[in-house]
Amino acid sequence: MRFLKLPIAGAFLVEQAQAADERGSFARLFCKAEFAAAGLVAEFEQVSLSSNRLTGTLRGMHYSVGADAETKLVRCMAGAVHDVLVDVRPGSPSFGVTVARDLAGPADVALYVPAGVAHGFQALQADSAVLYMIDRPFVAAAQRGFRWNDPIVAAAWPLAIGTMAPRDRDYPDFRP
Repeated sequence: MRFLKLPIAGAFLVEQAQAADERGSFARLFCKAEFAAAGLVAEFEQVSLSSNRLTGTLRGMHYSVGADAETKLVRCMAGAVHDVLVDVRPGSPSFGVTVARDLAGPADVALYVPAGVAHGFQALQADSAVLYMIDRPFVAAAQRGFRWNDPIVAAAWPLAIGTMAPRDRDYPDFRP
């Protein structure tokens, strides 16, 4: 496993080594010891799957705050997504920095999203699936978000925006 630093403090692109032969391939998607050795969260309490039927579906921008702020390991298991991270942690050396990566399944890379970093994605293909490993239980009161097309963040979504939850559409602008 390789942990490649991203321009957001504490965020990484996690590459898995794949062994392939005539049978197919094998890859370790998570290793507690390797994550701990890299100084990253190495225990996850929840695993969630986001299924996205339609191309253009947008989810985000979401983050959590306080003691319930979540660290996530995000991986596209099927299809393809355009994933966007924004550092919204006041006092962070990368506060306000936006990073975008395309992820495709079956996954050989994942995004490590540290607590306090906003996350969202757009489905680039129909029937895209995104797996989340989350380090703590979901607490609704800690959840926050900002508008997907906030002019300060200026995320460049590659496709016309399709299906979106009313909550995501109606979030306020990002307020630095």
